[in-house]
Amino acid sequence: MIRFCVFSRILVFFFGVTLAGTVLAKQPAPVFVLNSLDGNVSVIDPVTWTEKQRIQTGKEPHHLYLTPDEKSLIVANAMSDSLTFIDPRTAQVQRTVTGILDPYHLRFSPDMKWFVTAANRLNHVDIYRWDGQNAHLSKRIATGKTPSHLWIDSRSKTVWASMQDSNEIVSIDLSTQTLSTRTPVGAVPADVYGTPDDKYLLVGLTGGDGVEVYDISGPKPKLFKTIPTGKGAHAFRALGDKRHVFVSNRVANSISQIDFIDWKVVAQLPGPSGPDCMDITSDGQLILVASRWSRKLSVIDIASRKLVRQVPVGKSPHGVWTLDHAPRN
Repeated sequence: MIRFCVFSRILVFFFGVTLAGTVLAKQPAPVFVLNSLDGNVSVIDPVTWTEKQRIQTGKEPHHLYLTPDEKSLIVANAMSDSLTFIDPRTAQVQRTVTGILDPYHLRFSPDMKWFVTAANRLNHVDIYRWDGQNAHLSKRIATGKTPSHLWIDSRSKTVWASMQDSNEIVSIDLSTQTLSTRTPVGAVPADVYGTPDDKYLLVGLTGGDGVEVYDISGPKPKLFKTIPTGKGAHAFRALGDKRHVFVSNRVANSISQIDFIDWKVVAQLPGPSGPDCMDITSDGQLILVASRWSRKLSVIDIASRKLVRQVPVGKSPHGVWTLDHAPRN
C-alpha cells in the first residue's frame, strides 16, 4: 500500500510537471514594445491585448533582435551602452551586458558568426564575433554621419547600413571587415531591406516620400527604381510570402504594401500617429506597429486594411517584436 501511494505521487508529480510544461508551450508568446523615452519594455498579452508588465532596461531602447539559439531576445539600450537579454516566452530578464557602445540597431549574420551594431550617435558600425553566448569586438568601422539601420545578406558576406545624416548607404565586407562601397541616396535614409535573392536593397527615405530600390548584384549599387509610398517612409517588415514587404510612412501616417516582383504599391493601410517598427503575427493576419506619437501599439488587420485595436504603452514606442511571428522574407 505504501509503495502504491509513493508510486501514485510520482505519477501525479510527473504528469503535473508535463502538463504545466505543455500548457506553457501552448500559450501564445507575448508581444514586446520598446518604450524608448521611458527606458523600458511593455509586455503585451496577444489574447486579451492588455499590458501585463513593464521591464526596466537601459536608456533609450530602440531595437531588438533574437539570438541565434532563439533562447534570448536582445534589447539594445543606445544611451546606456548595454544589452538586456529577455526570455522571449516568459518575459523574464536573463542578464544585462555592458560595454557595447551606442547599440542603436543590431543584427546577427545568418551564419550566426557575427553580431553587428550601428552606433547612431557615434558614427561607427561595430562587428562582434559571436561565440554562442557572448559578443567579442572584432572591428570598429568609421562610417558616415548617424548610421541608422542594418541589413546582412543571406550568404553572410555583406553588411549594408544607412547613413541618416549624410544621405548614404555603405556596404561592409564581413570577410575583411572593411568598408567596400559608399553610395549617395535620397534624404534621411532609415531602414534597409534586402530581397530574398540578395539582388535588390530597398531604402526607406524618411526625409522623402517613398522608397529607393538599388540593384546590389554588381560591384557597386545602382539605382533601379523609386517607389512613391508616402511621406516619411521609414521601417520595413516583409509579409513572409517572399513577394511583399510593408513600409511604414511616419509623416503620412500610413503603411504601404510593396510587391517586389512587380515593383509597385499594391495596398495602403492605416498607420496611426507616426508608425514606426512593425511585426506580423504568425497567421499573417495582423500588423503590430508602434505608433510613436501616441504611446500606443496599433493592430492593423491586413485583409480588411483597418485599424482593429490599440494598446496603451509607454513614451515613444519604437521596436515591436513577438516570437509568434510570420517569416521575415
